Amino acid sequence: MLITRASEYAILSLILLSKAEAPMDSDTLSKELSISKSFLAKILQSMAKAQILNSYKGVNGGFTLNKDPKEIDMLSVASCVEGKAPTVFECAPSLEDCPSEKASTCTIWPFLHRLQGKIDLFLANLTLADLLDD
Repeated sequence: MLITRASEYAILSLILLSKAEAPMDSDTLSKELSISKSFLAKILQSMAKAQILNSYKGVNGGFTLNKDPKEIDMLSVASCVEGKAPTVFECAPSLEDCPSEKASTCTIWPFLHRLQGKIDLFLANLTLADLLDD
C-alpha cells in the first residue's frame, strides 16, 4: 500500500509540530489529532530515530522538527514510519528477483516499475513546506 495510516499520522503530526512554538508530547498530539496515543508514540519515535524530529524528555519535553520543513521529504517520512519505501504494488524490484516462474513473460512489470519510479520521485520532491503552503 502506498500511504498507510502510519504515514498519514506522521504527516499530520509534522504539520502540527511545524506550527508549534514549543515541543509537543505524544499525548497532546494524539488528542489534537484524535488518534491512538500508543500508535502515534511509535510513529514519533521512528521519526526521531530517523532524525526527522528531535525528542526531549522531562516535564517540558516532547517533539520538535529537527530540520527545516523544506528539508523533510515525504518519501523519507513514509519510509521511516513504514519500515520500507512505500510501494504501489508488491512486486520484485527487478525481473531477475521475481520469485515467479513467469517473470520472463510478465508484461505489466515494466509499466509498474516506471510508475513506481515516478511516485518515488514525486514523494522525494514533495516536502513538508509544500504541504504547509497548500
